[in-house]
Amino acid sequence: MPSDLAPHELRVLVAVERERGFSAAAEKLGMTQSAVSHSVRSSEAKIGAVLFERGRRGATPTPAGSRAVAHARRVLRLLDTLAAEARGAAPDPADDTVAGPLRIAAFRSAALQLLPAALERLTARYPGIVPEVSLVREVGAGTAGEVAAGRADLGIATIGTTSPIPPGLVGDVLLEEGYALVHPAGHAAPRSLPLVDWTENCTSYTRSWWAEQEWIPAASVRAEDDGAVLSMVSSGFGMAIMPELSLVGAPPTIEITDLGPERPTRSVGYVTTPELAGSVAVRGLIRELRALRPRPVAQPAAPQSAPSPVPQSVAARSVAPRSTRPQRPPAQPARPQPVGPPR
Repeated sequence: MPSDLAPHELRVLVAVERERGFSAAAEKLGMTQSAVSHSVRSSEAKIGAVLFERGRRGATPTPAGSRAVAHARRVLRLLDTLAAEARGAAPDPADDTVAGPLRIAAFRSAALQLLPAALERLTARYPGIVPEVSLVREVGAGTAGEVAAGRADLGIATIGTTSPIPPGLVGDVLLEEGYALVHPAGHAAPRSLPLVDWTENCTSYTRSWWAEQEWIPAASVRAEDDGAVLSMVSSGFGMAIMPELSLVGAPPTIEITDLGPERPTRSVGYVTTPELAGSVAVRGLIRELRALRPRPVAQPAAPQSAPSPVPQSVAARSVAPRSTRPQRPPAQPARPQPVGPPR
């Protein structure tokens, strides 16, 4: 039965998947190749499925193997958490301590604007926590996929009706950020400029909004991330439509123009596993992220005005828009309904 799998067998599965080979996994684990092969065969027999395809180029996980390895990572992480929290347990839960890594996956702007202050407060409360932050592009499985695969304890993700929390995970919305028109400062007709874009810019809802705007052209320049987009706009390549987190600290050569009350928004939140949601480290980080929810951003200048000040933070929940309206605005999106652990 799968329940007969021992922790050392789980570690072997994870190592073989990570190293893509039995020999490399054996070297990492300090085992012989034959011992690794025997362990994998034993696990396959207990589970009742082939977990790896063997070949000259190494070992590739089958669909069953990928699923088994994801669960193995999560089980091993729970065992580590069990030991760490048991050692730090106090008579009063408020006095609990914890030490060890806290693995966080975040997209670039969230890692830059949300995590530093939250982690500063978290590690002040729990000095033994060692944050490990991975930058993950919010395309495809994105940060939630890192959590589901057991490679992260918590992910900062875009959440909404078009990007729901994956099955088996829990989470909640932390803030909503609006999109704004970004263009070279002082340009008389910013909507006439070419469009600079990047792949992870928005959800499918925002793409639908874009399709309704006759003034938005097809992208003439595509960049790798939001930082590159800002740099290109600053250099005069064109205009862009960007979320507010990406605009914190924008250079003075860029002007930010509000898109009006029907502008698109995206929800930013966290995802984690049900098992880790109650752990001291993850629960503490969620608490700090909520406590540091940014204040509303100062309103940008209207079109054709003097350059506006650089925004100091991103809007939380909502920001009162200015009068500039995009053409043919769509209906407002439905509010996301994430499922999360008790606050």
